[in-house]
Amino acid sequence: MSTNGPAEARRSDWRTNETTELFRAILRLGNVEEAERFFRDLCTLGELRDLSQRWAVVRLLNQGLHYAEISERTGASTATITRIASWLQHGEGGYRLMLDRLDDASVAT
Repeated sequence: MSTNGPAEARRSDWRTNETTELFRAILRLGNVEEAERFFRDLCTLGELRDLSQRWAVVRLLNQGLHYAEISERTGASTATITRIASWLQHGEGGYRLMLDRLDDASVAT
């Protein structure tokens, strides 16, 4: 087992040719409407709700809200919020990357 930490240990479990091709397809989406169409075809309504809820939790954690308030606002369980908070702090860095990019975009507009 790798001693490089949880993110490194998990990396090889999910990174496949299929995931790489999926991410390449996502990168080709040109706007929100195209993303909506693609993800609606790709995901069930439940999967879309779950993804949206997770992203809402990330944004609220980034604002410093307490877990109870985040749970009340989003309907996410505190267990889910705890898991997302762990990924925000110790994951691959994707949440932080996107939060920073969106923050930079809002400053530029």
